[in-house]
Amino acid sequence: MRDRAIAWLAENVSAHRLQHILGVEQMCIELARCHRVDPLKAAQAGLLHDLAKFFKPTRLLEIAKRNGLEIDPICQANPHLLHADASAIVARDEFGISDREILDAIRNHTLGRPQMSPLSCIVFVADALEPNRGKIPELEAIRQVSWQNLYKSVQQTCDYSLKCLVDSNKTIHPRVILTRNWALQVVKKQMEKATCNS
Repeated sequence: MRDRAIAWLAENVSAHRLQHILGVEQMCIELARCHRVDPLKAAQAGLLHDLAKFFKPTRLLEIAKRNGLEIDPICQANPHLLHADASAIVARDEFGISDREILDAIRNHTLGRPQMSPLSCIVFVADALEPNRGKIPELEAIRQVSWQNLYKSVQQTCDYSLKCLVDSNKTIHPRVILTRNWALQVVKKQMEKATCNS
């Protein structure tokens, strides 16, 4: 399946995007091993997460409508935000992926979602932090955290994304904020538990 997916991606995304995808796949495997998540599932979700990245806005909207996805006003105005949902549909239809956890990880990799599984957290974080994203100090710091505390790195990834969106005067989807607040609460509970046990 991997060879077929890479051949498909080579036809449907840029060379630069394919390099990013392979970086995400590798980081997903490493994070999965670190956090005791199935590395094969992580590899598949990482490899397939951006299948629809280069689909035209009209195609993304059409796939969403055809599959009964809710299209909120922000996604209607910014159809590229639908590429994660569309990628999960392509993974299912083109590559026969039926594992709900893998499909959810693909679906959640852009905006996140409260109560994400560890696998979804891994793909969400790896998409933002894989090495091809550069050696920016903020990313380097979050990368270090990702090996220690997955939920803290989800929160920090959201914080970083929100700052970038504000600085570039772009629309923010509320799900990123909901994801950030959920991850923050998980971290706070972890800290309370650690304090009680010390």
